[in-house]
Amino acid sequence: MTVENISVNKSFGGWHKQYSHHSKTLNCAMRFAIYLPPQASNGKKVPVLYWLSGLTCTDENFMQKAGAQRMAAELGIAIVAPDTSPRGDDVADDTGYDLGKGAGFYVNATQAPWNRHYRMYDYVVNELPQLIESMFPVSDKRSIAGHSMGGHGALVIAMRNPQAYQSVSAFSPITNPVNCPWGKKAFTAYLGRDTTTWADYDASLLMRQATEFVPALVDQGEADDFLTEQLKPEVLEAAAKVSGYPLTLNMQEGFDHSYYFISSFIENHLRFHAEHLAK
Repeated sequence: MTVENISVNKSFGGWHKQYSHHSKTLNCAMRFAIYLPPQASNGKKVPVLYWLSGLTCTDENFMQKAGAQRMAAELGIAIVAPDTSPRGDDVADDTGYDLGKGAGFYVNATQAPWNRHYRMYDYVVNELPQLIESMFPVSDKRSIAGHSMGGHGALVIAMRNPQAYQSVSAFSPITNPVNCPWGKKAFTAYLGRDTTTWADYDASLLMRQATEFVPALVDQGEADDFLTEQLKPEVLEAAAKVSGYPLTLNMQEGFDHSYYFISSFIENHLRFHAEHLAK
């Protein structure tokens, strides 16, 4: 596999790096970013937090706006941020911001034309970790986190693969996509009109039925414009009560959907993951 280094920046004694590679899963070139803390320069394998971003984002949003590197350096955690969808001239797209490029929803599309490239679930669960663990001084201890659409992806991936992740966290996740406009639009396009196939990608439905648990932390801003129509944290909370899922849900007064919110609480999330990655 050809992996091209695009950029390198030193940060808090570690290194932020961007790479491009051809993804067999997605049938296109993909970009990802990795932050390697200073501990990784000493021959020590460090654990990894995978970060999944939201609608319209790339690998750059979190790495540039969240302010996570200082705490990741202190805790000795690598952070990997993939793009949010396949890219390229021959990749199917839509005129809306909430479908197509920048809106992969971390599912395996089954419907044409999306199924040729849009298999972000398999990419994040299988191909990307295999690449990261083969190229960098990281261990196989993983946690996963995300924002909005990426929070949906992180929760779904962790609950469907409980043996692969030590912990999961999310900011403002789309918790019940089968019942919100963003989710209905994306799932209809990617998965088809048979709604029974949608349940595998709905965090609230998965949490309600869970029998294996990954410790979960969710922060949601009370001033989020998308709170009522799109995000529905109360549905996730109700699901956790049914199954006894170890979910901590914090409603944060005055905070919105932006990276001002994420940067305000990212330290708490990194410490949460560090605690579980150390076990």
